[in-house]
Amino acid sequence: MAIPSLKQLLQDFLDYLEIERNCSLATKRNYQAYLDRFLEWSKLTKPQDITLDVVRQYRLYLNRQENQKKEVLKKSTQNYYLIALRSFLKYLAKRDVKTLASEKIELAKMPERQVTFLEGEDLERFLEAPLKTKEPAIIQKRDKAILEMFFSTGLRVSELANLTKEQINLKKDEFTVRGKGSKLRLVFLSNQAKYWLKNYFDARRDTSLSVFVRHDRAVKKNDVAKSLTPRSIQRLVQHYAKSAGITKRITPHVLRHSYATDLLTNGADIRSVQSLLGHASITTTQIYTHITNQQLKDVYQAFHSRKRKSPNIDSKE
Repeated sequence: MAIPSLKQLLQDFLDYLEIERNCSLATKRNYQAYLDRFLEWSKLTKPQDITLDVVRQYRLYLNRQENQKKEVLKKSTQNYYLIALRSFLKYLAKRDVKTLASEKIELAKMPERQVTFLEGEDLERFLEAPLKTKEPAIIQKRDKAILEMFFSTGLRVSELANLTKEQINLKKDEFTVRGKGSKLRLVFLSNQAKYWLKNYFDARRDTSLSVFVRHDRAVKKNDVAKSLTPRSIQRLVQHYAKSAGITKRITPHVLRHSYATDLLTNGADIRSVQSLLGHASITTTQIYTHITNQQLKDVYQAFHSRKRKSPNIDSKE
C-alpha cells in the first residue's frame, strides 16, 4: 500500500483537528499556515524524509527570517511553527506512518516575560476615565462597564466582544464563558461591574443581543445595533489609558494581567488563578512569578526565625 504524500497527510491532519479534536477554524487556519511554510521551504514530499537535520536547518531558516517591520522572528513565534510541526508528527505516529519522532523536536528556550499591569492610583484613574469625557451618557456608561468588566473578570478581548445578554444574569455574581479551545470556564462579576452593566443596559434602546454595541447617531430606537469589534475595544482601552495620563502602552491583555496580579497580591493561590484565567497549563500562569516571589519574601520575613535576636549590623565586632 502506497504511503500518501506529505501534502495529502497534511490535509488529513487538518481534517482531524477540525473533526476529532474539535479545534476552531481559526486554529486550523493557523496550523495550515505554519505547516504550509515548512513544506514550501523543505520541498519534501515523503514523511520519512523529515529528519533531525532537516528540522535543524528549518530552525536556522526561521531564526533568520524577518517580519514586516524588518525584525527577526520572536522566539515565541518560531515556537509556534515548531509546535505545529510536532503536532503533525505526533498525528503521523498515530497513523503508524514512518517519520521523525515528535519528541525529538525541542522548543526554543523563551526569555523570561516582563508582565505589564496597572495598580494603585494609575488603575483608579484609568477606570474612572470614561466618566470624565464629553461623550454622550450612554457611551460613558458603556465604556465604564467595559473597563470594569475587564478588571472584574480577566476576560480576553475576543471573549468580551462576543458576550451576549443571555450569558449574563445581573442577579447572579457569575457566568460562563467559552474561551480558547472552546473550553468553558466560570468568571465572576464584581459589584462595580454589575452596577455599571445595569446602568448601561437600562440606557439602551436597541434590540441587539450583544452586551457591548456601537452607538452611532444614525442608529434609531429599536434598531439592531452593531457589536463592538475586538479592535475597536482595543482602541477604546488605549484611548482611556492616554486620557488618564498613563504613559506605558495599555491593552486589554494588560488589564487581564492586572486582574491576575490583583488576585495574587491579595492572597489567591496560583492554581486558582490558573483556573480563573482559563490557562491549560500552569506554566502559562507562572509568568506572574513577580507576585508569587514577593509573597514568598513576605512569608519568609513573617515566619522564619522570628524568635531569634537580630544582631546589630552596624557593630564593628
